[in-house]
Amino acid sequence: MANLKELRDERLRKLEQLKDLGINSYPAKTNRTNIIKDIVEDFDKFNSKRVTLVGRIINIRKFGKLAFIVIKDDSSKMQLFMERSQIDEINIKEDDSRLGFDQINLLDGGDFIEAEGEVIKTKTNEISLKVKRFRILAKSLRPLPTGHDGFSNKEERLRRRYVDINVNEDVKERFIRRSQFWQHSREFLINEGFIEINVPVLEHTTGGADANPFLTHMDALDQDFYLRISQELPLKRLIGAGYEKVFDIGPRFRNENYSDEHLPEHIALESYAAYQSYEEGIEFYEKMMKSVASKTWGKLKFEVGNFKIDLSKEWPRVKYADILKDRFNVDVFNPDLNNLKVILRDNGVKLDGEINIQRALDNVWKIIRRESEGPFWLILEPLSISPLAKKDPNDPRLTQRFHPVFGGSEMGNGYSELNDPIDQLDRFLEQQKLRESGDNEAQMLDIDFVEMLEYGMPPTCGWGYSERFFWALEGVTAREGVPFPNLRYEIDEVTKSIYPDLVK
Repeated sequence: MANLKELRDERLRKLEQLKDLGINSYPAKTNRTNIIKDIVEDFDKFNSKRVTLVGRIINIRKFGKLAFIVIKDDSSKMQLFMERSQIDEINIKEDDSRLGFDQINLLDGGDFIEAEGEVIKTKTNEISLKVKRFRILAKSLRPLPTGHDGFSNKEERLRRRYVDINVNEDVKERFIRRSQFWQHSREFLINEGFIEINVPVLEHTTGGADANPFLTHMDALDQDFYLRISQELPLKRLIGAGYEKVFDIGPRFRNENYSDEHLPEHIALESYAAYQSYEEGIEFYEKMMKSVASKTWGKLKFEVGNFKIDLSKEWPRVKYADILKDRFNVDVFNPDLNNLKVILRDNGVKLDGEINIQRALDNVWKIIRRESEGPFWLILEPLSISPLAKKDPNDPRLTQRFHPVFGGSEMGNGYSELNDPIDQLDRFLEQQKLRESGDNEAQMLDIDFVEMLEYGMPPTCGWGYSERFFWALEGVTAREGVPFPNLRYEIDEVTKSIYPDLVK
């Protein structure tokens, strides 16, 4: 800690020296003409041309009348070659952020600078910029760690992701892929005629999933609101309003524990297509997941944990009742709660709170899921655990629901949407009884949604996946897979020592 404070104090001293010279270390304007990558990849085009580059200093070497500074921008890195005799002297009246050769000693790794000069190759054949004039753009007060070994502590990396991304290129590339993942998801649906409509995050009644919501208060209305656990019910209201294909990509919130594949706040996609059947939905979304994976990673074969996954083949369909019967001899139509509890106990599964048959059954399935390589579609789930899905016409004890399963996890959720208002109300009431008996994850009664169904909603297939799909194929845990995971609030010891009166 002392070392970092001393380094910061030294940088503050340099900042004061720059101020004493009349140099503005934080100007607003820059004059960049090119990104570094363009020059590195097409040297012949830029050879001997005059350009202006910007970037963060990652290395400085000075030898008498020569200096070499390596900078990087978002695209690449490049060497600046400086000779005292070739650098224009500073002129504060002309530019109060311009530096001269003698001020190189006031620069540090991590500072941002702008350099203007001629593109050349040095005697060692390195593409460089022979600098004529240069400016400081931002003085850094804390040094960046050097390399992966210099910043490998997981807790530190997650808390200071802005440092992690700076020094660990693999982390930076991950979040570029994350952006592309959602871009390809969006483009696939738009190309299929869907329109994106963002729906509210704050809801009077939240639903669409079995989850414990966050609660907040809106002063303007003096009422409590929930942070949405799903985009489902508002999007289905839009289907009832007359749109035929809609989707939303955005955050959802579930007030539950962290795990390697779950975060209380995460990004998810949900889409709804009127007149699309259950079977058509399975085919459509298998095609979508393959397309998104291929465009994001350029392949369809992945290692997910200890599993080797090949998404390219046609995914078989496995019935929920069959897989539980085969694995644990459980009859999902006549489940015995005590037997389910024994299965959970014997497999090391501990559940808090009230344990009802629906919750126990779902967690027995999760034991099987964790062992499943896949990919396959889990289909025809029981009515009792699918309160928003339409009954299967061949067996009213089941619903037309489907999950893609691979790598030990469910990677999405879809079903034929229930559009019978009387049936939906009955199921809401059953869920309400579970809530009243202590199951905080059971779904809430949403009478406004029932009212919408009474006006009429056409046959619809709904679908959703979260960034769990991305985390799995990227091969990272949930917290590694987002830029800024929620962590317990803490203040760095160095910061406490620097600002003792402000940080208590």
